[in-house]
Amino acid sequence: MKQADVVIIGAGAVGSALARELSKYELKVIVVEKNEDLGGDSSKSNSAIIHTGYDAKPGTLESQLVVAANPMYDKLTKDLDVPFKRIGALLPAFTEEQFEQLPALKHKAMMNRVYDVEYLTGEQLLAVEPNLNPEVKGGLYIPRESIIDPFLLCIALAENAADNGVEFLLGTKCTGIKVEEGAVTTVQTTAGDIATKYVVNAAGLYCDEVAGYVGKADYYVTPRKGQFYILDKNTSCKVGMIILPIPTKVTKGKLMCPTIHGNMLVGPTAEDLLDKTDKSTNVAGLESIAADVRKMIPNVNLRDTITQYSGLRAQRNPEGLNIDVYDDLKGYVNLSGVRSTGLTASVAIAKYVTDLMIEGGMKATFKTNFNPIRHGTPRFAELSNEERAALIAKDPRYGNIVCRCETVTEGQICDAIHRTLGARSVDGVKRRLRAGMGRCQGGFCGPRVIEILSRELGISPEEVRKNEPGSEMLTGNVR
Repeated sequence: MKQADVVIIGAGAVGSALARELSKYELKVIVVEKNEDLGGDSSKSNSAIIHTGYDAKPGTLESQLVVAANPMYDKLTKDLDVPFKRIGALLPAFTEEQFEQLPALKHKAMMNRVYDVEYLTGEQLLAVEPNLNPEVKGGLYIPRESIIDPFLLCIALAENAADNGVEFLLGTKCTGIKVEEGAVTTVQTTAGDIATKYVVNAAGLYCDEVAGYVGKADYYVTPRKGQFYILDKNTSCKVGMIILPIPTKVTKGKLMCPTIHGNMLVGPTAEDLLDKTDKSTNVAGLESIAADVRKMIPNVNLRDTITQYSGLRAQRNPEGLNIDVYDDLKGYVNLSGVRSTGLTASVAIAKYVTDLMIEGGMKATFKTNFNPIRHGTPRFAELSNEERAALIAKDPRYGNIVCRCETVTEGQICDAIHRTLGARSVDGVKRRLRAGMGRCQGGFCGPRVIEILSRELGISPEEVRKNEPGSEMLTGNVR
């Protein structure tokens, strides 16, 4: 039986951030993740925005954590070598009804201590973003709304945690939690039991099921689907900032914004479902995005779409972000209601939970050898010719371009496979390097990526998967 001081269930943004935070202490930490790769479910299919918390419900734990998290990203992303840009956001009003909501929205930002939100006139908005609907009457400017690579954030947090001693069990599902004399003692998994003193439930969409193992499922989680368009980098209509609609009680609404790598992101929908595995896209959802976004950006060219995708947010019922400990269940921490702002809040949640556990009696001594720095795979597309030449001189595989759309090399793919918690599937390579995320969506590089995975992992091409078991890319020779 494996032994741990802390078992974290879930390796999405929250679980990975918590793993890194706990790796600063002399603790044996194990992370259990049911998926074959890092990133959980919601953390790898969102709008990739680091929020300020300007529109959170004032006085809530969510507001506290999101507002605290936002300024942490400047140093964190440098330490972990994760792409991050503070591009700002605009919240334009196009109708009298929307315009009348602006003072209340600005006051809400003040209540949330996001004091740098400013009012702009319609003329000022059009000056900074000419693609806005010319009928714009005014709006708010939120300068610290930012964009990030959500895949690399999760991967970098986990890699750094693993390099500092955390053990990750990927493709491993939690099947139960044993409790004796009012305390957790064992986490049961598909890879065997783990004896532990503390369990943190960071299972996102499935946190209610995990809570049920210890009799603490006094809520339930339903998925809220968000569908998106990704537009080509050369689309005819671009925006330079995040363009946000006036939010509603149900959703932050359908936005348009640049991604960290230069595409345009348009969406999402907000569709309440029952099936936690339904990540399909559909005509009705995509058409609703087109209709709503064109009210803000009339010239958005959705014919430049290179792909559509959807993600599922964990909608808690009753709603609200909750971090719970229990007098009658020692060593168990339950996280629920981590939803739209979860990617942003993850790094603050990690610190909050760690402090909560220490205050509750967990013995934790700071390490003297914690290393906060993670060096990512070289981003060949962003290097100068001199830097590229130097890299190729060290490893000729960096001279072999595999993905033409995103300028990804064989050397990068080999590094992504062999580094800490490396890629084991086509999607694993895709999320780490963007091979297959360009205009042709893997039409050119796909066979070569399969070939490299097969060679480097020492498996047959027929064993190479898209992601989970059962998603093998090939079925055999055709000639």
